[in-house]
Amino acid sequence: MAQLIVPLHPTTPEQRLLTLIADQLRSGRLILYPSDTTMALGCALRNKAGIERIRRIRDLEETKHMTFLCPSLSNLAEYAHVDNRAYRIIRRLIPGPITFILPATKAVPQYAHDPKRRTVGIRVPAATIPRSILDALGEPLISISAHSESAEHVLSPEEAVEQLGAFVDCAVTVQHHSWIDEPLFAGPSTVLDLTGDTPQIVRRGAGIEHVEDILHVEAD
Repeated sequence: MAQLIVPLHPTTPEQRLLTLIADQLRSGRLILYPSDTTMALGCALRNKAGIERIRRIRDLEETKHMTFLCPSLSNLAEYAHVDNRAYRIIRRLIPGPITFILPATKAVPQYAHDPKRRTVGIRVPAATIPRSILDALGEPLISISAHSESAEHVLSPEEAVEQLGAFVDCAVTVQHHSWIDEPLFAGPSTVLDLTGDTPQIVRRGAGIEHVEDILHVEAD
């Protein structure tokens, strides 16, 4: 089990617990938490050791770029080069479960972007818990699904803690309330590459219909 387990309210996360989670992240800790798409492994963007731990846990190659979450489009533009066309597309798709592949700026540490293409994957979440953690932290949050790409289903918070809790310092779970019936996760994100002359859908996932609608309008 994780050294620290923090159960958050799904719609009104407690500020004292968010502060605790943010302090963990600022101290170089690795967390397991409910992102907008799946349970995820996370650390602060500049936590090189934390990113290396994530790579070991997920058995990822060093060339695999790290996706991170930003709270808004203005934050996103600090870490990625966003041209006018990309801006128009992104503005219509955020917040939501869409990961944008973009050219990285110098603000992104070398160990957090694709070393060959110098690109990053960035998402602006809509879900309450990840947005609240981002607000408390005040900086981007590395986020990668807490399961292999071949996993047959999205892990629940309890399943994720059982399988991966021992590998992290802090596990964020979700309090259960019978009156809340909204789904916790959107499912794996749609990945949209905006680095070339034409937007490319790299992975079809949550929000794909909205993405296709926006790309169709953009192409007209």
